[in-house]
Amino acid sequence: DPIEKKPLFHFWPGSYAYSIGTVGCNFKCKHCQNWHISQRNPEEVPMDSLPPEAAVKGAIGTGCKSIAYTYNEPIITLEYMLDTAKLARERGVLNVAVTNGYIRGRSLDAMAEAIDAANVDVKAFTDRFYKEVCGGASLEPVLRCVEELKRRNVHVEVTYLVIPGWNDSREEVREFSRWVVSDVGADTPVHFSRFFPNYKMLDREPTPIETLLEAKRIAEKEGCQFVYVGNVWSTDLESTRCPSCGTVVVRRVGYNIADVKLDESNSCLKCGESIPIVGRVMKSSRWPFWS
Repeated sequence: DPIEKKPLFHFWPGSYAYSIGTVGCNFKCKHCQNWHISQRNPEEVPMDSLPPEAAVKGAIGTGCKSIAYTYNEPIITLEYMLDTAKLARERGVLNVAVTNGYIRGRSLDAMAEAIDAANVDVKAFTDRFYKEVCGGASLEPVLRCVEELKRRNVHVEVTYLVIPGWNDSREEVREFSRWVVSDVGADTPVHFSRFFPNYKMLDREPTPIETLLEAKRIAEKEGCQFVYVGNVWSTDLESTRCPSCGTVVVRRVGYNIADVKLDESNSCLKCGESIPIVGRVMKSSRWPFWS
């Protein structure tokens, strides 16, 4: 997969991630787009055997910069992720987790040691949402996970799927944005993603584009420097702008990196502002933009 699909926009942009997943989840989200694997038992889903050695060999053989533990919740197979990540790191392959962040204690410590980057889904900013939509979970452990990963120098990006009538109020988006700025960092990339009806939440309409744009405006007003809108077709909403002069320093078209205006140290060519991007930005031209 393109690393941008995770989504990770500030971690080796333009590179590929060898993306692997299993079956099951520690949440029961009513709107899960991957419910056919996340809400099933292992014996119900045909799977291939992929021991750590084979996963790392596959990543290297396909020219991938990283291995992404994704599709379902990697926390539920933490031991496999840790074993694979250790071997990958020894071979020069990076490790990425796409996670709901519902992890704490020694398990969180182990994950933080093993991975280089994470996209964490903050599914809402209320306990009510986590209890009623996610199957009895709570918000606090997710926030602490994000903060701890950032404290441990793991590259962190945050996704917030905006669902009409559930987590789309201006006040909730504002509180979420304030938390990002004060407790995680204003330079943390935030992805507001468009909801489409799925699984047990078929009674909701897709998120209006204007709602997503308003979320972006609120986050930027609260001080978030890199705010993106996903699941929509828009070059502008997924491109990276310099927070100092406004220049588009990484122009994205779908999952492609179409243009880069950064020097070798990832500073803006126009004003010299340092852009917080891990690794080198690589122009890319992939088969269809959204595959």
